[in-house]
Amino acid sequence: MTLSFWPRSIAGRTFLVLLLGLSAAQVIGLTIHALDRMELQRKAAARESMLRLAGLWRAAVTAPASARGELIRQADLPDGFTVTFSAEPTTVGLATGRRVEGADRLAPWLGRLGGPPSLRPREVILADLQGGGFSASLRLPDQGWMNVTARPPRPVPWSSPTFLVALAVMTAAVAALSFWAVRRLTAPLRELAQAADRLGRDVNAPPLSTEGPREVAQAAAAFNTMAERIRRFVSDRTTMLAALSHDLRTPITRLRLRAEFIEDQVLREKLLADLAEMEAMVSATLALAGEDAAREQVSVIDLAALARTVADEANDLAGREVVRVGAPAALAVSVRPVSLKRALGNLVQNAVAYAGHCTIRLVPPECGVVRILVEDEGPGIDEAEIARLMEPFQRGEPSRSRETGGAGLGLAIARSVARAHGGELVLENRSPRGLRASLSLPA
Repeated sequence: MTLSFWPRSIAGRTFLVLLLGLSAAQVIGLTIHALDRMELQRKAAARESMLRLAGLWRAAVTAPASARGELIRQADLPDGFTVTFSAEPTTVGLATGRRVEGADRLAPWLGRLGGPPSLRPREVILADLQGGGFSASLRLPDQGWMNVTARPPRPVPWSSPTFLVALAVMTAAVAALSFWAVRRLTAPLRELAQAADRLGRDVNAPPLSTEGPREVAQAAAAFNTMAERIRRFVSDRTTMLAALSHDLRTPITRLRLRAEFIEDQVLREKLLADLAEMEAMVSATLALAGEDAAREQVSVIDLAALARTVADEANDLAGREVVRVGAPAALAVSVRPVSLKRALGNLVQNAVAYAGHCTIRLVPPECGVVRILVEDEGPGIDEAEIARLMEPFQRGEPSRSRETGGAGLGLAIARSVARAHGGELVLENRSPRGLRASLSLPA
């Protein structure tokens, strides 16, 4: 099962993986930084509280009891820090006169102020408060207590107002660099795919550039070598078929001339018919091999005008209207005109032969594809026979008579022409009856 958000291209997948990985690394790094920052803030707040407590204690011990209230009012206390003097300790939850666990945290700070031991607290009661902070009660030399409550503000992981802006800029920069790098790395793959598509349409397409990284250059060189071998194979086959055509046409011509001297009229007509069938089969075989298409150049034509020309020729041959055309006023496409006309003529000829009439429809470009539809209302084709009839020398009519069927190359030639253009030929039955031949071409 493919996830809906998972891109189908290598560039998209690589970019998404990089972006997710970098984002995850960034989030983890920022989380660790935030935790360290909060821990440092806690330690700094605790240190500040202890220093303030030690300073206030020394000031309270050295000042007269009557001046302690004024001393607290004039003291610069941090937020969440309160100091009171009372006869009894106010630290909650702890027994009076009992040194509790945690009181040792105050002793080092109080001892650092120096002075005689008489200035140090006789007794310390310390309690941690819920939600953070502490409450401490220190016993004064005059039997009173100094009560301190410290509730430092909660640590803030990101106190800078420009943090979100900086994070957004950094994320955008990482995404842009990742996108550029992925596009740069996958560009050779796109060029290779385009070159393969061009080679499928034109065997003489220009070679790929071998510049770039070593791996890219090696792949381009291998592709160019493959393309050259294909061109050489096609050239050798074309040369062989041209020689075969010459060798076959010459004896066929001699046999036709000799047949004219046969006195038996019935035998002469049968022999001439066989020779005509042989010559037609040779011509059809050469057309299937694509000898003419290999040399024909691609040009821009009006596909609607070509369809009307094929229809007019079929109607003139039949002596009546057997082919209708449903097409826009004009439709420009880049094709090999002669081979495409041959393919369309074959489809029309088959439709007229089996259904008596047909209609040519042109579908305007959709998703970069132009379709030529040849529709009839004949008996159609068995679904199991469609694939077989697309092969060379396969006929829908079982007899071998040329009066009821051709050489069985019409559909094979049409499919070969479609594929040479980078398209495809598809046959499908219509409802309730009839057949549709769909020849697709790149727009």
